[in-house]
Amino acid sequence: MTSSNWIKIIIALALGAALGVIYGWAIDPIEYTDVTPGILRADYRADYVLMVAEAHQSEQNSETSARRLALLGSESPAQIVTSTLEYAANNSFTQNQIILPQGLLTAMQTYQPQGNNAP
Repeated sequence: MTSSNWIKIIIALALGAALGVIYGWAIDPIEYTDVTPGILRADYRADYVLMVAEAHQSEQNSETSARRLALLGSESPAQIVTSTLEYAANNSFTQNQIILPQGLLTAMQTYQPQGNNAP
């Protein structure tokens, strides 16, 4: 192969990559809709649980907190908070960021869902 053929191949590859990036980022980017917090990475899940703990501290409503935690998956709310506390301990969260979920964990361990009493 001659050097002019190599230059044409390199130019074609660069042009194709540039057009692909432009198409994927500007013309038709991926848009996520109707997704739940259950797909979040572990660090964002921990942030979400921390926000639920902060809301629980001010609201003191275990029912609402349990519903918010249920969006993270099929585990029990107490198990979700426990895994978040383990993540926080392993990733140098501040003491205040650990105390709030501990209060939420206590509430979720004693939480009893309201049953449907309809016949």
